[in-house]
Amino acid sequence: KDRMAKLGKDFSMLRTGRANPVILEGVKVEAYGSMMPLKQLAGISVPEARTIEIRRFDPTLLQDIEKALQKADVGAMPQNDGKMIRISLPSMTEERRKDMVKVVKKMGEEFKVAVRAERQDAQNTVKKSAQAKEITEDDLRGFEVRIQKITDAFTKQVDDSVAAKEKEVLTV
Repeated sequence: KDRMAKLGKDFSMLRTGRANPVILEGVKVEAYGSMMPLKQLAGISVPEARTIEIRRFDPTLLQDIEKALQKADVGAMPQNDGKMIRISLPSMTEERRKDMVKVVKKMGEEFKVAVRAERQDAQNTVKKSAQAKEITEDDLRGFEVRIQKITDAFTKQVDDSVAAKEKEVLTV
């Protein structure tokens, strides 16, 4: 479960053709003598498909937020109108979309490799238990079948997530 949540979070951090406030998740702003997450200092909204608006809570922080956004390099320059900051994300080219699909597929494959490694660990654990006579041969076979079913379920979830993200990336 934790692994699937991480995959979802990793996918949400990828920039597609649509604005998503999650791309600002890692932005830290120097404020009040320390580095603070942007979302603690401003309201973030998506009024249009490719526009993100940042409305600061404290008017004195507007310049600091703008500097942090410029440093974060979120794919477009922030526009400061004196009250709020807008980021208008450019539409992605077809080539960029195809490159992004490759990244998504690679991330999915890395997660499937990790799931298979966990399957191997689980299988080794039950085999050791069988060798130590802690479980019967029938129990061993039952555990192996269950481990494989769980692995297959997670692999299918990863494949479904990759397919959904690929569709999102390719949608203009």
